Amino acid sequence: MSTKRYLIVGAGFSGAVVAEQLSSKHDCHIFVIDERPHIGGNCYTERDKDTGVMVHQYGPHIFNTDNKEVWDYINRFGEMVPFINRVKIVYKGQVYSMPINLHTINQFFGKTLNPQEAKEFIEQLADKSIEEPQNFEEQAMKFIGKDLYHAFFYGYTKKQWGCEPSELPASILKRLPVRFNYNDNYYNNPLQGIPKDGYTAIFEKMLEHPSVKLKLDTKFDASFDVSGYDHVFYTGPIDAFFEYKYGRLSYRTVFFEKHEAEGDYQGNAVINYADTEIPYTRIHEHKHFTPWEQHDKTIYFKEYSKETEPADIPYYPKRLKDDIEKLTLYQDEVKKLENFTFLGRLATYRYMDMHHVIGEALDIVKKIS
Repeated sequence: MSTKRYLIVGAGFSGAVVAEQLSSKHDCHIFVIDERPHIGGNCYTERDKDTGVMVHQYGPHIFNTDNKEVWDYINRFGEMVPFINRVKIVYKGQVYSMPINLHTINQFFGKTLNPQEAKEFIEQLADKSIEEPQNFEEQAMKFIGKDLYHAFFYGYTKKQWGCEPSELPASILKRLPVRFNYNDNYYNNPLQGIPKDGYTAIFEKMLEHPSVKLKLDTKFDASFDVSGYDHVFYTGPIDAFFEYKYGRLSYRTVFFEKHEAEGDYQGNAVINYADTEIPYTRIHEHKHFTPWEQHDKTIYFKEYSKETEPADIPYYPKRLKDDIEKLTLYQDEVKKLENFTFLGRLATYRYMDMHHVIGEALDIVKKIS
């Protein structure tokens, strides 16, 4: 049997997992390319030269999953230190706990409700006239009522997505729980952590096999010769692959304003800002993502959201009606291709957490003989 040759477009988690799995289980040659000057995609981390703080260059990434296979897999490439993400939110000069929990409810309404009392209280506030929510705003109103919605979701969501929440699908809000206890863990998943040496170190180990050749600063487009490969794994934007023949899919992107300071700036890893008058959506202070380290100085980033332009990095797929229609056309084109696999959030135009990306890549490689 001849040695297989694989091309992998993208050195984020999708591409890196496929490369690692193929190299460890098959006799093959693997060529990984990425248009950026580094591996790791949006999970790329590096130490800030001035402060020594490990920085998540494309925004915070806290690994969380309920998939033991995925958790065990990522732990093969680096120590995952337990980390609980306790997000705070500022609204009209007050700091509250997120996601909405018993502390948030009691603080916001000036009460001392117990769990059952709080549940009954929120049920009274909920808009019972909404039977089947048709958008984000209706979903929130049905769950928590007008006051909590306008305080903690309306302004933040409008800044994050650049439109009225009533224009967004209801499904977006299903990711944000409401709790009737004092649990302020942002995630529900039982397995949570951050790599002790940063995410980049994990990618380096994934891609270290001698059968893997890596080339950065290399863009994949229609002129790229794929004739010598038995299979191509593509993790870039699906619309870019087809040269936007049906139009661009819409995304929101983010950009960051960097600041340095002495000591501790905000006392927490992530603080959201709900007021529309404040232009940024949140501030993340990266020394708090590594509480096992000590740093005299600190570095923090104000995060802003905007519509994605051609030169921007796409972050969050908007998946509006027009987008889904275009996506269907692109997916029909993918079906016509032979020996191509599209995977990952950009190639499938889905919102995916890191553990979803890894799980999908593991499953795909299992199907390769």
